[in-house]
Amino acid sequence: MIITDKHKIEFSASLNSVSIVERFAEEICDYFNVNNEYYGNILVALTEAASNAIIHGSKSDTNKKIQISFQAKNGCLSFTVKDQGNGFDFNNIPDPTDPNNENENAGRGIYLIKSLSDEVNFLENGRVVEINFKISNINSSLATKRIQQYHQHLQEKKVGAKKK
Repeated sequence: MIITDKHKIEFSASLNSVSIVERFAEEICDYFNVNNEYYGNILVALTEAASNAIIHGSKSDTNKKIQISFQAKNGCLSFTVKDQGNGFDFNNIPDPTDPNNENENAGRGIYLIKSLSDEVNFLENGRVVEINFKISNINSSLATKRIQQYHQHLQEKKVGAKKK
């Protein structure tokens, strides 16, 4: 793949396609010399957004397509994930960290995306998610803090599951 300041991939709405997303993120991060710690943030956020688009947006209908666009702009690596679903109410996403939330997985992907990126925007009634990573913010301490938050969330989830 040849990376330019703008690039796009399209694939069928199947979880088997997530490997395409992983390769896309890796090649972009290699091209822009993104350090390994921040690369992890981009990889997890992008694969979560793609998985949400596949499972929730397109209902795993392999006749539907998912598009991921990339653009380097204003000191930022910007990814846009678009599905062919009906969208969702992004203003009413359950908080997966709330112990009173009955469905532990509800909102987890969006929570991770928001935690690992610098900015998230929902467009077209939630059918499009724009995820931005500010290159100027790429530093070890920020990436390490975000990774620690992610691991703490996973640990709390495991402890909560064992108590049930």
